[in-house]
Amino acid sequence: MIPRPPYKRAETIEELSANFADIEQRIQLACHRANRNVDSVRLLPVTKTVDEQVMRMAFELGFNYFGENKVQEALEKSDSMVDLPIEWSVIGHLQTNKVKYIARFATEFQALDSLKVAEKLQERLEVEDRSMNVLIQVNTSNEDSKYGLHPTEVSEFIERIKSFDRLQVKWLMTLALLSNNTEKVRDCFILLRQLRDGLKENLPSHMSMDELSMGMSGDFEIAIEEGATIVRIGQALFGARTLPDSYYWPEK
Repeated sequence: MIPRPPYKRAETIEELSANFADIEQRIQLACHRANRNVDSVRLLPVTKTVDEQVMRMAFELGFNYFGENKVQEALEKSDSMVDLPIEWSVIGHLQTNKVKYIARFATEFQALDSLKVAEKLQERLEVEDRSMNVLIQVNTSNEDSKYGLHPTEVSEFIERIKSFDRLQVKWLMTLALLSNNTEKVRDCFILLRQLRDGLKENLPSHMSMDELSMGMSGDFEIAIEEGATIVRIGQALFGARTLPDSYYWPEK
């Protein structure tokens, strides 16, 4: 991710609408540069610390799929906004003792990097009689502080979870290097795409090669140019958060 100056908080539906229009235009331009169909990229609004009133405004603007890092925050929001047909994507690191919660309400989990979590999630989804879309998190920046599997571990991990039929594996997610060097950031996205392309053979029917979740507010255009199908945008839509990124992307 490329560091950016603080974003102004959107407090009215007009301000929020303008922010969404700006991001959608930038997505379109990035797709044009990469000769891609704009429909091949899904914008996932990341609503960590965003209050319910603003989220309801986003819903009014036509968005009903939101990403959350913290399980407790996501659970509280899903309960308080149960009157709306919202789908929830949990995109942060997950401890095994929180699996039982996301198995109840989440549609998607984007940070799978542990066999223990996969086993617990399979068990809880069987109890809930649900399935869940999951993406495997890969540490493409080779930073010890980041979660995610090393790229060389992904193939074996897939083999170990391929019998978990409640996990609808939609493919890979990554967080790029936090750097002003755009080429080093781009390299993280290229590595994820190349890893995906090299693992296409012999996948079970409930696994696909469809999704690459990569790119956030500071680097999503580069990610789209390198094949992202999901971009996770928070501050560029809703404004700067009051808590530092380390609270949501904690060191190991």
